[in-house]
Amino acid sequence: MASHIVGYPRMGPKRELKFALESFWDGKSSAEELEKVATDLRASIWKQMSDAGIKYIPSNTFSYYDQVLDTTAMLGAVPPRYNWTVERLVSLLTSPWPEKCLCSCNGDDQVFSYASHKAVNEYKEAKALGVDTVPVLVGPVTYLLLSKPAKGVEKTFPLISLLDKILPIYKEVIAELKAAGASWIQFDEPTLVLDLESHQLEAFTKAYAELQSSLSGLNVLVETYFADVPAPAFKTLTSLSGVTGFGFDLVRGAKTLDLIKSEFPSGKYLFAGVVDGRNIWANDLDASLVTLKSLEGIVGKGMTKLVVSTSCSLLHTAVDLVNEPKLDSEIKSWLAFAAQKVVEVNALAKALAGQKDEAFFSSNAAAQASRKSSPRVTNEAVQKAAAALKGSDHRRATNVSARLDAQQKKLNLPILPTTTIGSFPQTIELRRVRREYKAKKISEEEYIKSIKEEINKVVKLQEDLDIDVLVHGEPERNDMVEYFGEQLSGFAFTANGWVQSYGSRCVKPPIIYGDVSRPKPMTVFWSTAAQSMTKRPMKGMLTGPVTILNWSFVRNDQPRFETCYQIALAIKEEVEDLEKAGITVIQIDEAALREGLPLRKAEHAFYLDWAVHSFRITNCGVHDTTQIHTHMCYSNFNDIIHSIINMDADVITIENSRSDEKLLSVFREGVKYGAGIGPGVYDIHSPRIPSTEEIADRINKMLAVLETNILWVNPDCGLKTRKYTEVKPALENMVAAAKLLRTQLASAK
Repeated sequence: MASHIVGYPRMGPKRELKFALESFWDGKSSAEELEKVATDLRASIWKQMSDAGIKYIPSNTFSYYDQVLDTTAMLGAVPPRYNWTVERLVSLLTSPWPEKCLCSCNGDDQVFSYASHKAVNEYKEAKALGVDTVPVLVGPVTYLLLSKPAKGVEKTFPLISLLDKILPIYKEVIAELKAAGASWIQFDEPTLVLDLESHQLEAFTKAYAELQSSLSGLNVLVETYFADVPAPAFKTLTSLSGVTGFGFDLVRGAKTLDLIKSEFPSGKYLFAGVVDGRNIWANDLDASLVTLKSLEGIVGKGMTKLVVSTSCSLLHTAVDLVNEPKLDSEIKSWLAFAAQKVVEVNALAKALAGQKDEAFFSSNAAAQASRKSSPRVTNEAVQKAAAALKGSDHRRATNVSARLDAQQKKLNLPILPTTTIGSFPQTIELRRVRREYKAKKISEEEYIKSIKEEINKVVKLQEDLDIDVLVHGEPERNDMVEYFGEQLSGFAFTANGWVQSYGSRCVKPPIIYGDVSRPKPMTVFWSTAAQSMTKRPMKGMLTGPVTILNWSFVRNDQPRFETCYQIALAIKEEVEDLEKAGITVIQIDEAALREGLPLRKAEHAFYLDWAVHSFRITNCGVHDTTQIHTHMCYSNFNDIIHSIINMDADVITIENSRSDEKLLSVFREGVKYGAGIGPGVYDIHSPRIPSTEEIADRINKMLAVLETNILWVNPDCGLKTRKYTEVKPALENMVAAAKLLRTQLASAK
């Protein structure tokens, strides 16, 4: 039996690629030095998989940014504003591109040409090392379905109509790969798991029929992942011309099993994704072996056409448990990072072929049993409290309009009140203080003194700028999820469990392994210290339960919503303690609420119901005079605006500028919003300092669709990644714009 890995993390076990990229971008190292790091990483990844016995090893999954950008370069479709030429390809592929330009097409006049030979070059590179790989390409239909019209192109332009223009380039790539000696090629077509219309499904049929003659003589795998493949898409997929095998996510696509058992075509390869590529739990090998044996009858017992695979690329997991010597040994036995998952895939393939490693399976079974029975996983009091939540929808007793009136009497804010989102710049000195405290190089007393000095500096700056509702700047926090996870029970943390977010940005998600509770207050000390430094309202700053859930590796032994309710109860306790301590404005960030939305529309309502309910649980017990804020970013919110309203927050600050003010369109279309709202007036992801006039113009656009008495003025997001030389003038201009508008509105009255 054969084994296959869909893809592998590229940042390196200790973020080697991140540091090499950023050094190159800063001009501290050469392109040759960067490429040396990249070459060494690729070689080690291929060797690791080869040594582990993997038969189908991927190539062209390595990237300096991401595979969609690499595909854009391959097709010569880099946005024109980059003045792209073939000569500039290397520098373009090794520069920090803005996230939002990666996949845009200029409409019917878009010109495509075979420009980047990366897929072929990496195949040859691996072959020279003695490793015959499966080159991986983003499938042509998925590429277009993930694209968007560029600025100036009609939003209704059918991007799928560009298929005839890109297929000739795919043919050239295929021809080069064949000439280089490739025997297999993998097309990633994950959009097949979406709710596709019939004309979109027809595009798959058309594309692969067109490619069939070019693919002749090659084995072709079409890979899907992240969810079930719907029945119509399954039929389209398994009928594609010239395709040898089909890959399925059988972890998040368990219903696909039924389709495979009843409709899988004979004579084809089945790549069974039974090892989870999106979480860090050790595979239940015995259970996976049962699944695989049930599939063996579909493709033929004893034949080599059942291939054991990962559910998706391992890009979404941490790299290697070997780099976690300090992790609790019991918890560590329950985990498998990418390197361990490669071993699991091969162990399952060998077991299926009658070469079961009894010791390995026995050790795995013991770890599974330990996790199920460990007293550190279960907290009966937490389970009971979470179960009791089901009897109520946890709404505040008074409607938002009455609450806002009560809050205004207490807070006495001007119209168009100004605030920021939470964090202020994290300086090198500040990071040094936190690092030295963690390493026990400075005392707690010295640490508290340093952090209080930083808070005082941030408070004074905001007062000098004349901001209305202040924040303490979060100098004590490393990360908005990790900071809370470190103070909650049921969480574990890694030293090197980094995962690529985008570009060179990496995150280190906490691991939720057990029932969640709050042993003691988490933020009250710092919030009350900050409030004592000013007479202006000081926001208490919390991360919401849905964001903590979605930005963690979550336990897989109970439904996600149950874990979310447990986190919500812990945050509720914190909210109520902040209120008792005199904090009258409390922000509960839900940056990742939209991010957790399932891929299929039929599952949206259930997710949004428990996610929004979890948020309401956190603040249902506060007085009317306590103002609850939330913040959202990194998403398009128009399609979930009614769920956002249903969160029943008093004020929502929301990303707007970075997404070209798309948010305002939902209000132009007639959606009524009665709570306070602060669509961001400038993009904090750019070092550019917006002028007072530019910000005033943005506020005027907002006033055209929103009532004056509910509008807040704030940046798009937190200021942690910016420098004070950028933050101070930008906030000065923001406050000046708000004051200018107040004067104009007063004159108009």
